[in-house]
Amino acid sequence: MRFVDLRPLRSSPDFRRLWTGTTTSTVGGQIALVAVLAQVWDLTGSSVAVGAIGLTNAVPMILFGLLGGVLADSVDRRKLVLGTTLAQFATAAMLAAQALVGLGSLAVVLTLVAVQGTCMGLGAPARRTFVARLLPEHQVSAGVALNHLSFQAAMLAGPAIAGVVIAGWGVGACYVVDALAFTVACYGVFRLPAMRPSGEPTRPGPRAIWEGWRFIGRRPVLRGAFLSDVLATVLAMPIALFPAINAERFGGDPETLGLFLSAIAVGGIAAGLASGTITGAQRPGLVMLVSAGVWGAALVGFGLADSLWLTLCCLAVAGAADTFSVVSRGSLVQLATPDSHRGRVTSVEYVVGAAGPDVGNFRAGLVAGATSPVFAAVAGGALCVAGVAVLGLTSTPLRRFRIGRPTESPA
Repeated sequence: MRFVDLRPLRSSPDFRRLWTGTTTSTVGGQIALVAVLAQVWDLTGSSVAVGAIGLTNAVPMILFGLLGGVLADSVDRRKLVLGTTLAQFATAAMLAAQALVGLGSLAVVLTLVAVQGTCMGLGAPARRTFVARLLPEHQVSAGVALNHLSFQAAMLAGPAIAGVVIAGWGVGACYVVDALAFTVACYGVFRLPAMRPSGEPTRPGPRAIWEGWRFIGRRPVLRGAFLSDVLATVLAMPIALFPAINAERFGGDPETLGLFLSAIAVGGIAAGLASGTITGAQRPGLVMLVSAGVWGAALVGFGLADSLWLTLCCLAVAGAADTFSVVSRGSLVQLATPDSHRGRVTSVEYVVGAAGPDVGNFRAGLVAGATSPVFAAVAGGALCVAGVAVLGLTSTPLRRFRIGRPTESPA
């Protein structure tokens, strides 16, 4: 099957409703993000204040993401996700209210953004476990691919829609759209069956979080999956280098800088539309390793490219490889984890995915400052390729993990 596998949408009404609601709320979230950026800039005119938005959102998402993983292994996951989605709806409504009445308070906006991040962190691990519960094993990879494709489409469409809405009706209308999108998401979750974790429920607390990390440490497949993500993001994330390389090679043209970002997104969406080529693969670990290696090699090419078309081609290949890597890793993590631990393991995947790119961009900036942007790009990509190669050679369970076999025993 060469194109995107739509079987999960056809075969499972529950997954179809969930996917529709999640896609709608993701588009709404991107619209709201642009509105927050615009409102904070209008209120302060400060780049520092605008930069604080990311920190205000990311910190609670990461901290409460770990707690959300424990809760996902302790309570009915459907109720947990429904509760956090309703809380996000209420927060979006309050953002709309403060904008429409012209409150003009930076503290209120940032507080509501932090509440949104908290709710997202608490609910995200449980939400990610739904695919493995709603779909048969041979369709899990296709379900993960559909979720990733909708996320990338929202990343492209959401900001464009936000620009039109802000120009016509202001930031308050964007928050209203976000709140309406959460009502669709609530409906998708409300219609799901009960989703209690298998086995004896986990008692929430630090011990449960530690047990989740120990569980990952005893499973070479899971260790390798998360390490591959760290190698790809921390060692090779290139986005912080885009302005400097654009200035050095293409005169700092802002349109060219935009093309850098668009090329990665276009490559990712193209891979998502062709995800049927990998969702049927029996060895997702091997697909993940190859994809992570191609990501690193493409970024070496990006660092060495001397023409715009070659630069954009390398970034498009990197975006496609990233999509294949994310899809294969997501399906591997779900299928290699028993349901009793799936919430906590998924929370670690969520935290690594949220923090890794930021750490990688910070690393890229430091290396570029000490050497040059080109060296930072080439060295990061080469280290990623080397690290993934070593991981692949030393982790036989990861290479050989096969869909359809029992969950891996402890090492």
